[in-house]
Amino acid sequence: MVDQVQFEQFTDTEAKPLAQDRPPMTPRPVDLGARDEIAHESFRRALLTPQDASVLLAPVRGGLEQVEEKMKSVDADVFAPLANAFLELIGQGGKRLRPALALLAAGLQDANPEHNNSRPNVDGTQTAPVENLNAHTLIALAAAVEMLHTATLVHDDVIDGALLRRDAPTLNASWSAGATVLAGDYMFARSAQFAAETDNVRVITIFSDTLRVIVDGEMRQLSDRNDFRQDRQAYYQRIYAKTASLYSAATEAAAVLVGLSPDRVQALKSFGYQFGMAFQIVDDILDFVGTDATLGKPVGSDLRQGTLTLPFLYYLRELPQPQKVVSRLLQARERADAGDPGILSATVQEIVQAVRASGAIEAAHQEALGFLDHAVHDLAPFNDNLCQRSLLGLCAFVVQRSS
Repeated sequence: MVDQVQFEQFTDTEAKPLAQDRPPMTPRPVDLGARDEIAHESFRRALLTPQDASVLLAPVRGGLEQVEEKMKSVDADVFAPLANAFLELIGQGGKRLRPALALLAAGLQDANPEHNNSRPNVDGTQTAPVENLNAHTLIALAAAVEMLHTATLVHDDVIDGALLRRDAPTLNASWSAGATVLAGDYMFARSAQFAAETDNVRVITIFSDTLRVIVDGEMRQLSDRNDFRQDRQAYYQRIYAKTASLYSAATEAAAVLVGLSPDRVQALKSFGYQFGMAFQIVDDILDFVGTDATLGKPVGSDLRQGTLTLPFLYYLRELPQPQKVVSRLLQARERADAGDPGILSATVQEIVQAVRASGAIEAAHQEALGFLDHAVHDLAPFNDNLCQRSLLGLCAFVVQRSS
């Protein structure tokens, strides 16, 4: 854990959380002067203009199409019902931000004035020119990242008992829990196969370490459910594990594959972390301010499941007697478990309205912007190109999105 002096370097937003509540981070690098200001000015302009994700992803559209095709590849001997369910699930699509960030991060090599024009070997050394890098390895990495993400969603749906995701029935809705878990296991196996295709030990290590972190985070989330004593530090650790770790792995591994220098690899690892933390905070905000239609699931789903998120924690901080709200929610959950779900739905909706009317949403929003401020800083060392501009635009898109 970094000290309080270091924490104060992380954000200039008014909604500064207490130092002991912040997630573990590395200190912000020294100011990069004009480069830093140019990057932040681009970000500020992007915030003022609605960002279209399809336009922002245009520089890597061809690569994403290849990722999609690779993800749909199924071995001929796979059990037919599993193969069909797998293909249907992949076909439902999604934002595909994780593979996009990997491909865009790799594209920053052309915007790096200090790039040494080399590529990593299996052992991490650099000898061969980067132009000889087979694009197949980047596609394999991007597919591995997205397949891993998809596998975690399948298991999440079993854990949560979710029947809908993105307004479509989950695998869990039509299969038994056991069969759904096995389908998720198959996706984990495919993601590992894709990672191995990079033929880079360092990338494979990043991938396996990230999988370990994700599983640990899921276990912590299960353990923390309905535990209203937890603080924001537990929240930060959880969203790092479940979300930011995979974004960070995507951008770090891509930087490794194209042979960027160690400081540039670290910058892109940090970018993925900051971006992922902001993304999850906004996700948690949307669970209060979104609609069932835009979210593809009921508003207040986290509260229903007993999962504490940043907006709710800020809301509790505003209350003179937060234990009263906690007690009502726990009692409603007990009645739901006893066969009366209506009281839980009514209680959750009442709390959702109260959170919307409080200052909690804006406070959480400011924290998301604080993380994005650091993400923009991490992009400053790279020269301007289409990929850098897309990444800056995606930082704005994160806080503008409604789903």
